Amino acid sequence: MTMESHDGLKLLVFDFDGTLVDSLHNITRAMRAAFAATGLPYPGDDATRRQIGLSLREAVAGLAPEGVSDALIDAATEAYKETAFAIRNSPDFHEPLFPGARQMLDALHGRDDVFLSIATGKARRGLEPLLERLDIGHLFAVTQTADDAPSKPHPGMLLNAMERLGMEAANTILIGDTVHDMRMAKNAAVTPIGVAWGHHEPDHLLAEGARDVAGDFNHLHDMIESFFQRGRRP
Repeated sequence: MTMESHDGLKLLVFDFDGTLVDSLHNITRAMRAAFAATGLPYPGDDATRRQIGLSLREAVAGLAPEGVSDALIDAATEAYKETAFAIRNSPDFHEPLFPGARQMLDALHGRDDVFLSIATGKARRGLEPLLERLDIGHLFAVTQTADDAPSKPHPGMLLNAMERLGMEAANTILIGDTVHDMRMAKNAAVTPIGVAWGHHEPDHLLAEGARDVAGDFNHLHDMIESFFQRGRRP
């Protein structure tokens, strides 16, 4: 259901992996296992890091050798899902919020002039258990996943969130750690802000249109406050 337009309110859309949550170790672990299970040569953790942010099948296809069949890509995708599910349900599972993330989210959620949202390449099956485990699901008015729109950098997840909440692009910021996030923001005509602690280098984020790159969550919070105070794009 689409909500009526909200003049004066702002929408902050966060990527999940690498922006809010430190998940690289589990993503690379699952990808290594998926390639081993299907006999595909694994191109390395650095290559996987560059694909993070895309929806899973697109990431697997980007890592697979040229000419690999769709059937084998599908098999590796399923193997990843099985491994990720097993990791998530193992006793030693650890995928924490980055330091400072919870404090900033709580502070922003306490405002009456902002909506918070998530746009992630994860499937909903992968996102929702983590939101519950981290006890942050209630902070977000809308969550958008790979089940809801095409893979980044397609703008669908952002457009869906804006439509659901009655928000305009001029009042929306996308906060992310990859070039895929920055491109998605540009494609939706919203303001992109990068973070330096994630999966892609700050210089790459700036080259893809990031207005600025936050060095830590205090810096990010200051950028967002500036956006509120000025009433326009930072």
